[in-house]
Amino acid sequence: MRRRTFLCSATAAVGGGGLIISLWPFLDQMNPDAKVRAAGDIVEVSIVDLRPAQQRIVRWHGWLISIVKRTTKMLEAMQDQKLSGMFRDPLSEGRQQPSYAKNWYRSIKPEYAVLVGVCTYCRCIPHYFADEPSQPDMAGGYVCPCCASRFDPAGRVYYGPAQFNLPVPPYDLDGQSRIRIGRNASDALFSIETIEQI
Repeated sequence: MRRRTFLCSATAAVGGGGLIISLWPFLDQMNPDAKVRAAGDIVEVSIVDLRPAQQRIVRWHGWLISIVKRTTKMLEAMQDQKLSGMFRDPLSEGRQQPSYAKNWYRSIKPEYAVLVGVCTYCRCIPHYFADEPSQPDMAGGYVCPCCASRFDPAGRVYYGPAQFNLPVPPYDLDGQSRIRIGRNASDALFSIETIEQI
């Protein structure tokens, strides 16, 4: 009797396990996929107290996002015609930003830069600087400590082995007080997966 009870119990356990395994794909398909989960992942950042030339770093989807309030000097340097020849992609033609950031300042508003803080060549974290002492015409930007690639305050590469500008994540502005990373401005469709090089 004990042996028969054991065999019946073992058969029932194996059968129950097989039933759960066979039902798992049906249960799992009810969970939202990665794109749906990513669409709901919005990070709000207050910019009320952000001073000119100050950088604020936040994390979104595991990426470091750099938010900088650019100074008038930075904006003037970014428009300097003699510097435009130095940029690898001066018109932002690569898929490194959403359509609403495809302009000379690569953002929704000229005074705020929102960039993924990862070098597009070696994936190191570029250091932000407010002034460039070795190049007085270039006011601020980013320099990669690993490959020495340099990017202007709009994230456009102008020196080093990097060939792609720093990516701009999907984001929008909530009035004058908040930046929402992960939510596209207006009706634009853009996701971090569509970026050409990160």
